[in-house]
Amino acid sequence: MECTIRSWKIEDAANITEILNNKKILDNLRDGLPYPYTEKDAKNFISAMLNADKNTTYAFAITINNKVVGSIGVFRKDNIHSQTAEMGYYIEEAYWGKGIGTSAVKQVCKYIFQNTDIIRIFAEPFAYNIGSCRVLEKSGFLYEGTLRKNAVKNGVVLDMKLYSIVKE
Repeated sequence: MECTIRSWKIEDAANITEILNNKKILDNLRDGLPYPYTEKDAKNFISAMLNADKNTTYAFAITINNKVVGSIGVFRKDNIHSQTAEMGYYIEEAYWGKGIGTSAVKQVCKYIFQNTDIIRIFAEPFAYNIGSCRVLEKSGFLYEGTLRKNAVKNGVVLDMKLYSIVKE
């Protein structure tokens, strides 16, 4: 299934609120998102993304028929890693396993490599998140290794996998 990536709009807040009130999604994201997630939280997020430095933060809504079904972002690192960026994303549970994540990741990588000087994009999904690992693999990312005991989420010490794609 194909999706479209586009800039965020304040009107997307209700969709994000609905998506992020799902613990299955929050449990696969980094900490810092409130639960329950309110429309005010969503509006604050959208405002932050719209006002972020356009040279370091590339944030997009993932949409189907102009309805937000997820979020994807690429965040430039600094210093000697200034041409490297980290990618993160989530998809509404109803759209898992339908190719939406793969479509969005491919579109964003193409955009980043064509429109910036970034030469490497990496992602670090939790090792147990097989779906996210498959999205990255199907999008051309290479598995670089397992980061053992790399995170603590919900009080559990977890491994993470490291994937990357480089500009050819």
